[in-house]
Amino acid sequence: MNAAWAYPFIFAAGILQAAGAAMGGQLNKSLVNPWLATSISFMLVLFLTSALFACMPRPLPTVGDLASMPWWAPLGGIVGAVAVFAGFLMIQKLGAGPVNGITITANILASLAIDHFGLLRMEQHAMNPMRFLGAALMIGGVTLIAKF
Repeated sequence: MNAAWAYPFIFAAGILQAAGAAMGGQLNKSLVNPWLATSISFMLVLFLTSALFACMPRPLPTVGDLASMPWWAPLGGIVGAVAVFAGFLMIQKLGAGPVNGITITANILASLAIDHFGLLRMEQHAMNPMRFLGAALMIGGVTLIAKF
């Protein structure tokens, strides 16, 4: 993907993520059971991604690709499901702003640690005063959103 499209694409994904959290909260409210709501949500994702894979099955990993994959790499979806489940449970009680704000701020803080220490095989990007200021502003902004 051309770098000029990366930021608008990510921005659009963020808008969809906020809408998806609210949609999931309504699904949970309607179905009354957060496990059922999460299961239905992920079944739809599985159907969509399976259909897309059937349309575009290439490239496929080589044996070497699979052998070099860290054992924990496939667990990313389960880790992401925790955020989805938390959103389903809390968005009706706290509102979209606080739930998404806290989720995104926690994501930023964890991402800064992952970058700084090069965790999960990521390239290192050292913490610096401007990154620290950005994290502090995120915390302050979310605090204001949640409080008011």
